[in-house]
Amino acid sequence: MPLPHILLHGRKLMVRMIKIPIIIFFVLVTFSVIAQEDSLRAHKLNEVEIKSNRLYDIYRLSESSGTNLWSGKKNEVISLNATNANIAEKTGRQIFAKVPGVFVYDMDGSGNQMNISTRGLDPHRGWEFNIRRNGSITNSDIYGYPASHYSIPMEAVERIELVRGTGSLQYGAQFGGMLNYVTKAPDSTRGFSLESITSVGSYGLVSSYLAASGTIGKFQYATYYSKRVSDGYRTNSQTHYDAQSIQLSYAPTSVLKFTAELSRSNYIYHIPGALTDAQFAQDPRQSTRSRNYFNPEIYVPSFTIDWQLGQNTKLTWLTSAVLGYRNSVMFDKPADVQDVPDPATNQYAPRQVDIDNFNSYTSELRLLHSYSLLGFGNKLVVGLQYFNNDLHRRQQGKGTTGTDFDLSLTYPVFGRNMHLKSTNVAVFLENKFQLTNKLSVTPGFRYESGQSRMTGFISYYDANDLPNTIVHKFPLLGLNAQYALKYGSLYAGWSQAYRPVIFKDIVPASAYEQADKNLKDAYGYNAEAGFRGSSKYLRWDVGVFHIQYNNRLGTQAMRNELDQFYLYRTNIGNSATTGAEIYTEYVAPLRKRLAFSVFTSTALFNGRYTQAQIRVAESNVNISGNKLESVPNIITRNGITVRSAAGSISLLYSYISDTFADALNTVTPSANGAVGLVPAYGLLDLNSTFTIRQVTIRANINNVTNCMYFTKRPSFYPGPGIWPSDGRSLVVSVGFKV
Repeated sequence: MPLPHILLHGRKLMVRMIKIPIIIFFVLVTFSVIAQEDSLRAHKLNEVEIKSNRLYDIYRLSESSGTNLWSGKKNEVISLNATNANIAEKTGRQIFAKVPGVFVYDMDGSGNQMNISTRGLDPHRGWEFNIRRNGSITNSDIYGYPASHYSIPMEAVERIELVRGTGSLQYGAQFGGMLNYVTKAPDSTRGFSLESITSVGSYGLVSSYLAASGTIGKFQYATYYSKRVSDGYRTNSQTHYDAQSIQLSYAPTSVLKFTAELSRSNYIYHIPGALTDAQFAQDPRQSTRSRNYFNPEIYVPSFTIDWQLGQNTKLTWLTSAVLGYRNSVMFDKPADVQDVPDPATNQYAPRQVDIDNFNSYTSELRLLHSYSLLGFGNKLVVGLQYFNNDLHRRQQGKGTTGTDFDLSLTYPVFGRNMHLKSTNVAVFLENKFQLTNKLSVTPGFRYESGQSRMTGFISYYDANDLPNTIVHKFPLLGLNAQYALKYGSLYAGWSQAYRPVIFKDIVPASAYEQADKNLKDAYGYNAEAGFRGSSKYLRWDVGVFHIQYNNRLGTQAMRNELDQFYLYRTNIGNSATTGAEIYTEYVAPLRKRLAFSVFTSTALFNGRYTQAQIRVAESNVNISGNKLESVPNIITRNGITVRSAAGSISLLYSYISDTFADALNTVTPSANGAVGLVPAYGLLDLNSTFTIRQVTIRANINNVTNCMYFTKRPSFYPGPGIWPSDGRSLVVSVGFKV
């Protein structure tokens, strides 16, 4: 059986294998609860109902929790239970509305993926973040392809924790910091509880989410199944998504807990193709491709040990993996090249098949110890992190001339067939020293040591030139400080970071390209300072930041000893981004059971290249002083919410100023739409949530004014050109929990 058929058959089998245990688990738990009903009645506690006024949907992390130390770091926590945002489709501008400066890149269908960044970094699948699910890393391969292809259903998420770049010492060396999706905890009050959320909406959206959880003695469990289908805003943009998860916990004693999790996400997205500027102006909903598909299927297994070693000492040992595929079959040409049958044969051209196979393993041991020194409480966190990754990349396979999702090859050899194997060990420590009742400082250190080795075959490249080894050795330092005031605190931090050279940086795109064998990892630092706090009616977090990003990767024009032109993939220079982040929210009661709030979440940016040059035609051009791609001068989101005991209604206005698509800061669009100015846009969203007994109804009108806009002109996947974002849509969700 050919390899693609084996992969397809294996994927279908794995889907069945994971669905069957979950269904069986639901049945067994139900019967178990029924069987124990009589015995539980004898020990049943009086029911306690806790009501929340849902006044706030964003708050800050405590100075420490578990084995995590947050003191002095800029951070945000988004409560999904309290927000009115469109969670069925994971609308990023609504979910992250109160986090200043989040850039949302809409490129591959509503609800499929979260593509975000902060502080002017690259938003592609969030790959500048260390992205986690309940603490487990979900980046597909930190050293090969750091994007997170795992797609969690937002209905399963209780809160989102975001720690900015100065958190890199504890979690990973990324410039963006750490982003952690925390799922809903098991019901601790009974043996079985059920939650269901059903959503319907514009463009054929139908979504269902079913979850069960409970506690039986020393055991806890939580499981969910999510399914979503949509025709999409544009022609040929259908999505078929499903996700499953199961979590089992056992606490043999009050100080020891074991947790095992297995989660999966999978979707097939029909890619409608990029547009030229003329096509976008004519009809942004049109399609230039009918035969392109994208399919990431990701499994994230994990096992965690939480151990309270003593009154002041906690230990966490988390081992996890990212396993799965990133599949695509595409007619991969610019937007101005039509995909039509050949008149002579009445057949389409063969499509390109690309398959990435992820095998990424992480083990992380963390310990937090509290101690007294000179009469003050101090905290120390130390840890050890180990990565072992093997990214198997197969690209430029000759696919079929068909129109459906088919990874079959008509020629058995891929044009590229490579492995990038990486190992890395990191040790880290941070210590919060409480110097006075009000002042604390937290110095930190992280050391990374490892290497990535690429081997394999590229059809147009000399096999002797292919092997490439990148060594990663970085000592990283950091320092955070916090000073308590009556209504809040002043905070400041500085932390070094780096971004490893990844697979796409060292793979020559054509026979006319060569990769520098001495490529250097990008490195630099984050610096931030601010004032956050709250009074009776007002909450705020206002600060400034600076990111220094050295050794950026790109291409330069070169000539060999025979005076032949070639492109050289190498480090092209540095960049710096400076800005301000402003969040303020005023909340006040109108009458006994009615309140309103108004907020602004605004970021100002100045992102520039420094000491950098890139290739233009057959020469190198100095771009020092040019603006960074996809970094606007301003991102501002402003809203007003009215809340009552029955529910709430929110109006959100988002504005993002214009950006450039290339380092040359080209204003006039190219014929294929790949470069040119990305115009500014403003959006209005109306969101509401109402609760009637145990039923919650959520209604979202997205992009109320039906603004026609796009967020980015990508230079690679899903193809160069304009990718229109969604117009006006309506989503209604009905949920209950019993």
